[in-house]
Amino acid sequence: MEQRKLGTTGPMVSALGLGCMGMSDDFYGPADRAEAIATIHAALDAGIDLLDTGDFYASGDNEMLIGEALAAVPRERYRLSVKFGALRDPGGAFIGYDGRPAAVRNFLAMSLKRLRTDHIDVYRLSRLDPDVPIEDTVGAIADMAKAGWVRHIGLSEMGAETIRRAAAVHPITDLQIEYSLISRGIEDRILPVCREHGIAVTAYGVLSRGLISGHWQAGEQRSGDFRAFSPRFSAENLDHNLALVDAIRALAETKGVSVAQIAIAWVLAQGPDIVPLIGARRRDRLAESLGALEVSLTAEDLAALEQAVPKGAARGERYPAPLMRHLDSER
Repeated sequence: MEQRKLGTTGPMVSALGLGCMGMSDDFYGPADRAEAIATIHAALDAGIDLLDTGDFYASGDNEMLIGEALAAVPRERYRLSVKFGALRDPGGAFIGYDGRPAAVRNFLAMSLKRLRTDHIDVYRLSRLDPDVPIEDTVGAIADMAKAGWVRHIGLSEMGAETIRRAAAVHPITDLQIEYSLISRGIEDRILPVCREHGIAVTAYGVLSRGLISGHWQAGEQRSGDFRAFSPRFSAENLDHNLALVDAIRALAETKGVSVAQIAIAWVLAQGPDIVPLIGARRRDRLAESLGALEVSLTAEDLAALEQAVPKGAARGERYPAPLMRHLDSER
């Protein structure tokens, strides 16, 4: 497995990370717990050592699933990336964000218990709390790092100015943010600021929640599935976006690879400081994603993809309007 460094001060990690959110029955419909655990084990066996979660995924159940899966795995074989700060009510609704220093300590204590570990490798606020300066939140995580419970500090969906302010308090290893062939907003200001400060990018949504996986078909939205509310999957946008997928498929077929593989390979090709997080929750999807590591994209391939899917070609925002308002990265 190829290794990439998480920023100037961060650890070496596998070139692909495993995003575990979809393994819990929460955002993408029913999930098979046994298959999810088998997928985590298969990822470790393949050399993936970066596992990403959030303490609010299924209100803590995702962390418990990971803790169960890793119970007998030596700690040195994997690194845990954890987001915190999102607040949810008993019905699962999101009700705000909390980045207060006291909340940092509380959230961390719960994650350590659920994950059955004595430290988190990369700890990050999931969304900017508008009522708490980022300096206060990062400073609190830094205190936890000094105590040994956190190894490195990351950010999530933060804008350029927030990144600069956070980096002035403590070295930041990586920014977790959406980045794909059809979500390229970070290229204008955010990615340059990350590179200026030696901050890597752990890219989620590299298949745009399945939209550019090559497997999605119209009519697959399920009740309770995030995609049932996503603008890019709405009736007025989906046909246009699936036409973009057909253009990607045509190029993938010339290389004898799948749509998902060429889409992941494109993200890998954007720089050695970018680590795609693949959201596979089944072993067959994991195996397909791992195949992206064998895809070599030439300058001509990249130009053809740019022509087929120009920047900004997708229709619809990447989140529903209420959630877009919480993204510091979109301001």
